[in-house]
Amino acid sequence: MTETIINLETVNPIEFFGVNNGKLDILKKKFPLLKILSRGTQIKLSGSPEQVDQAKEKIDLLIAYLERNGQLSENYLEQILGGDDQETVDAFVERNPSEVLVFGPNGKTVRARTQNQKRMVGAIDKNDIVFAIGPAGTGKTYTAVALAVRALKNKLVKKIILTRPAVEAGESLGFLPGDLKEKIDPYLRPLYDALDDMIPADKLGYYMSTRVIEIAPLAYMRGRTLDNAFIILDEAQNTTDLQLKMFLTRIGANAKAIITGDMTQVDLPKNQRSGLEKGIRILKNIDGISHIELDEEDVVRHRLVKAIIRAYDKDHKIDQEQPNSYHRR
Repeated sequence: MTETIINLETVNPIEFFGVNNGKLDILKKKFPLLKILSRGTQIKLSGSPEQVDQAKEKIDLLIAYLERNGQLSENYLEQILGGDDQETVDAFVERNPSEVLVFGPNGKTVRARTQNQKRMVGAIDKNDIVFAIGPAGTGKTYTAVALAVRALKNKLVKKIILTRPAVEAGESLGFLPGDLKEKIDPYLRPLYDALDDMIPADKLGYYMSTRVIEIAPLAYMRGRTLDNAFIILDEAQNTTDLQLKMFLTRIGANAKAIITGDMTQVDLPKNQRSGLEKGIRILKNIDGISHIELDEEDVVRHRLVKAIIRAYDKDHKIDQEQPNSYHRR
């Protein structure tokens, strides 16, 4: 007979044991030959050495998971307890925690998945302003939001500000239904979606209501000084020269900014030029400003997105080489 005591001081015991000890009951059913007792922030295992060791290994996994995520559903509890193969263990134990940017709700881990996304991480650690330019699906916005959430959680900044130009891409705002917020929110939806993956709903609601996290159209930035903030300007290819200058000059003390854009998807009127291209060119050699180029190899969406990007790039090159051709007829 072997006995061992495991301390739960690093996690919430109620979250570990469950309401009315519901999760503890699941643990007991997994190890019916063990005597498992709970007292305060401790759990005591009594039984054969082999059974005690197996149970302790699973409990250590549960504790590590809770330390990382703060919550544990009964579904995940049963998956951790039921899977003995290496694949299952790897799914719940973070082997390279230094590479994870954010631990999101329900055990989701957010990390830089490609080489250029990792370059974004390194660039923002060493610079205050980063331009991340690349086609759709390369994860530039998602990675930028993850970096902002990481900075907030690590208390490196006091707020996150996410902004986009509300450009009328084929639709007139005036004719869209709803009030101003309802008209503008569709333009900002990708930013909300990214945050949903990284912050529990109740905490995100609190951050939004207290303006710790602010999502607003670019026009709302005029006249402000943004101190102690992580600021993201998304879809910057749809800014004019003056708008981009206005945004960059909002950045205050202890602030970092990431500007993302895709020069192949400019939605400005034909008589307006994107300010992003000029901004990249004239700010290229300033110390503290970094430029990251993402490409089709960074695409993390559906496999066909890479093929689509290649096809459009090929078509664009033909246009440049043969401006008066009729190859698309």
